[in-house]
Formats: sequence, structure tokens, C-alpha cells
Amino acid sequence: MLIRHRSSSFLTFLLRHNPISQFRNFTSYSTYPDPKYPNFAIEICRITRTMPRWENTLLSQYPNFNFNDPSFFLLYINLQNNALLSLRFFHWLCSTCGFSPDQASCSALFNVLVDAGACKAAKSLLECPGFTPENGSLECYIRGLSSSGMVEDAAEVFDELKKVGFCPSVATWNAALLGCLKAGRTDLVWTLYEHMVESGVVASIDVETVGYLIKAFCAENNVSKGYELLREVLDNGLCPDNLVFNALISGFCKERQYGRVSELLHIMIEKNCKPDIFTYQEIINGLLKRKNPEGLRVFNDLKDRGYFPDRVVYTTMIKGLCEMGSFGEARKLWFEMIQKRILPNEYTYNVMIHGCCQIGDLAKAWKLYKEMCGRGYKETAISYSIMISGLCFSGKTSEAMRLFEEMPQRDVVRDLVTYNCLIKGLCENDKLVEATKLFNDLQAQGLEPSIYSFTPLIKRLCKVGETQEAIRLLKDMRDRHLEPTSSTNDHIIIGLCKEGNSAQAMEWLKNMLSWKLKPQERTFERLIHSLSLEDRLDDIMVVLDLMLRAGYRLEEGMTHALVSKFSKESFHLDDLCFEKILESN
Repeated sequence: MLIRHRSSSFLTFLLRHNPISQFRNFTSYSTYPDPKYPNFAIEICRITRTMPRWENTLLSQYPNFNFNDPSFFLLYINLQNNALLSLRFFHWLCSTCGFSPDQASCSALFNVLVDAGACKAAKSLLECPGFTPENGSLECYIRGLSSSGMVEDAAEVFDELKKVGFCPSVATWNAALLGCLKAGRTDLVWTLYEHMVESGVVASIDVETVGYLIKAFCAENNVSKGYELLREVLDNGLCPDNLVFNALISGFCKERQYGRVSELLHIMIEKNCKPDIFTYQEIINGLLKRKNPEGLRVFNDLKDRGYFPDRVVYTTMIKGLCEMGSFGEARKLWFEMIQKRILPNEYTYNVMIHGCCQIGDLAKAWKLYKEMCGRGYKETAISYSIMISGLCFSGKTSEAMRLFEEMPQRDVVRDLVTYNCLIKGLCENDKLVEATKLFNDLQAQGLEPSIYSFTPLIKRLCKVGETQEAIRLLKDMRDRHLEPTSSTNDHIIIGLCKEGNSAQAMEWLKNMLSWKLKPQERTFERLIHSLSLEDRLDDIMVVLDLMLRAGYRLEEGMTHALVSKFSKESFHLDDLCFEKILESN
């Protein structure tokens, strides 16, 4: 009993020199009051932090100590300062020592886990019998769930708080709204907003909340509703931040409502919410995606106004100009960027290399490719895919195959995109056998073919007169739950017509229309021509009527040929049906 009155320094001396044997001699008490003996908790923290598989030996090391004391666990949590180690120790206590956690123990551990962002682990504690976190802890928990994307769990916590009559702060609601937006769950944004209205929080909604609602409208492609809400809050004296205006600008660019974009810019200036580089980037990106040359004018205006475009903006411009076929302008910006000491990154290089390949300048593409590698950027599946596509575009399929075979030697994994690029290139260069072999190899490597794996093969098979094999591939697509593009069905119909199988082509056309797919104009023309060769005049009338209903016009030469054929065959036209069709045409 004398040891109980020794100083803490003497206890520390004993622990350092023989922590296990010495401690066994004096830990004969059923409890260990933490305020007087913190050093034991320090030692346990060290063991559980540094020793592997301590769970198997800790009880035998300290057989007389009562690990079930809740005050000891609270001390352990405070000293350990590690959420996951504390959780591990908690599970050991419960499973090995028969520890029955009380409210204080669970609350402390719950708060530590939430603060550490370990929300999944914190969620498991909610299953402890009798444990109910404090309302403030649940608010922190909601914010943690929202930031980690567990937005459905966050919505459930709101429901629980509602049951006990507690209303979270606006900041907590906003954190949840932001989390839902990042997770793409605009449906939950509106659900939470309804709860806010029911809870009476709407009266204290701040401009941040309004911004999230506007962004939700924009994310749902309902930008006009977002604009209406903006006008409403502006009238009430609130002004959202630039991110909200940028979302609206991006949405209106997508809808080609450039008048609205101009109006939003004027509002921003009027409200002292100066458009930043990201605002202009949204405008430029929206214009270039729709191949609108105004994007270059806005970019130049941006520089004239004293803004300094960064590498992202330059890359966006170069990519957009290349896609519009303005490769000369893209090259000017490339050199301008370098002159301003804005070094291109791997993505910028790949954009420029792709532009060179599009115009068939393989020499320049190779030069840029080698320069990119020389700057320390490793070859990737993306860069290989771009070069393979460029080589195939120029008809150099042998070189493309060589690059493809080289990839494993360079430790570059051949992904689905790489396979698809080469399959497409081979098909376009009439290398069907090689493309089919590659398609089979793709699956042998454990990759799942996509729409872009099937489509080039189906198109080439139809062109070479193997339409039935193309139909088999199309069926395989559907069995894999891959929905073919409308043009894929057009290839099948045209292929059947080439083979003189107009009856099956006619059925395929009817199927397309029943699937709400619009056939191309050339598909109707090819089918009418095929039916004409077989003198199937009744079917011609049906197809011609469907063609005109689809908004197409029959080519003049074919119109005259049909008039001549119907006249020669003395075809009976009820109620001048054919004349009406020709008049519409």
C-alpha cells in the first residue's frame, strides 16, 4: 500500500525500467483512478500504437487491472489522440473485456471520429444500445457526412433531429446542400429545402443557401428557373458570389442564350461582383464547345482588359480552336503561351498533338510527342491512343499497330479507349480481320467492350456485305445492355438493301421507328431505291410517307424516276395520294 503514496516520478521510473513485471506487483486494485495515475494510460497508448497484435497479449500483461472502468477509457481517448486507434481499442474492450460503454464513452469516441472525418466508423457507434449523440455532435456529424459524400445518411440524421424537435443551424443545412450538389443529388437538395421550409429556417436563409438552390437548377438544366431565383434575391438586396453567376453563365452558354450571358455580366459589374478569370473561362468554354468563333474574340478581349489567362484557359482555347478546324490560330496561342513562360502540361501537349493528327501533320505530332516525353511526361494510354488514332487517320495502320504492341514494353497498360481507337482505325482502313482479332483480344484481356468497340465493326461488316454477322454483333450489344446509336441501325438497313434483302430492311425500319429512333435521310433513300428495283410499289408508298413525316425531302432525280415507274406500272393511287406526297416534297 506504500506505493500508492509514491510520487509520479517514481512511478515513471518503474515503468521505464520494467514496465510489465513492476506494474503487475502493484496493480491489484479493482479500479485505477485516472486523475492520480495517468502514466498507466500513457503506457497503454504506447503499446496499442507501436506493438503489433497487442490484442492477444494486453490482458496477460496486466491481468489485475480493470480495463472496464469508463473513466480509464475516457483518459485513453484523450491521451491517444488518434481516432482509429481509439476505435480499435474500444472494439477490443467490448469483445475481450466485456466492456459496456456508457453514454460518456460513446459520446467521446463519436466526437473524436467525427472530428477526424471517419464518418463511417462514427456511424457504427450509433448501433450501441442506449447511445444517443448530443444534438451539437449530430450537427458536426451531418457536416462530416456531407463533405464525404454520404448525403443520404446526412438526410436521415436531419429526419432524426426533426423527430426530437431540434432544428440545425443554417450553416449545417448549407453544408448538406453543398454535399448533395457535389454528389450530383439535386433531388436531395430539394428534399432538404422542403425540410428547411417546414422547420421554419427559411426566414433566416442566407445568400449561400440561395446560391446552392440556383446551382441545383443549373445542374438540372433548368437554368431559366435559376435565373428567376437570382432576380428575386437581387430584388431583396442579396447578391450571390461569382460561382453562382458562373453556373448560370455556363448554363446559358449551353443553351446558346448569349443575350442572357451578356446581361449577367452587366449585373455582376453593377453589383460590384467583378467577373473573374473563371467567369470568362465559363463563357469561352461554352462558346468553343458549340464551335462558336466568338470564343476567340472573348479571349482576346479578356487579355485587353488586363486579365492574365492561365494554362487551363490557354489549353481550353487551343482545344476548342483545333476542334473548329482553326489549327493555325491554335498554334499561335501555343507559341504565345510559351513566350509568356506558361509551360504546357501533359494535357496541353496531348490536345496539340491531337490537333496535328486531325490535319494529317504527323511529323509535327511526332515532334511534339517526343518533346513531351523529353520534358519528363511519361507516355500514357491517352497519349498512345491519340497517336494511334492519328496514324490510322493517315492510313498508317502498320505504324499504329507497332505503337500498340510497344505499350506493354513501356509499362503502359492498354485500356479500353486504346483498343477502341485501333479497332476504329483498322475498320476505317478496311482491315476487318485485324479489327475482329483485336476485338476478341480485348475480351480475352478481361476488358468489357463498349458501344465504341462494337459500332466500327458493325459498320464495316455492313459495308462488305456481311450484314447478318453485323446483326449478330448488334444482338450481342443488347445482351450486354449496351444501347446502339441510331446510326448503327442505319448501317444495318443500308447493308440489307445492298444485299437485296429489302423485306428485312423494311422490318428493321419499322423497328427503328417503334424504338423512337429517327433514321437518316440516306437510309430512306437507299430503302426506296432497293424497293424500286423489286417493284414493291406499295412498300415504296409507305416508306415515302414515313420519310416525309420525318421532315426529309426526296432527291429530285429519284422523284422523277418514281413518277416514271408509277406511270409505267399504271399504279392506282387512291385520292391522288401520290400527287399529295409529291406536292409535299
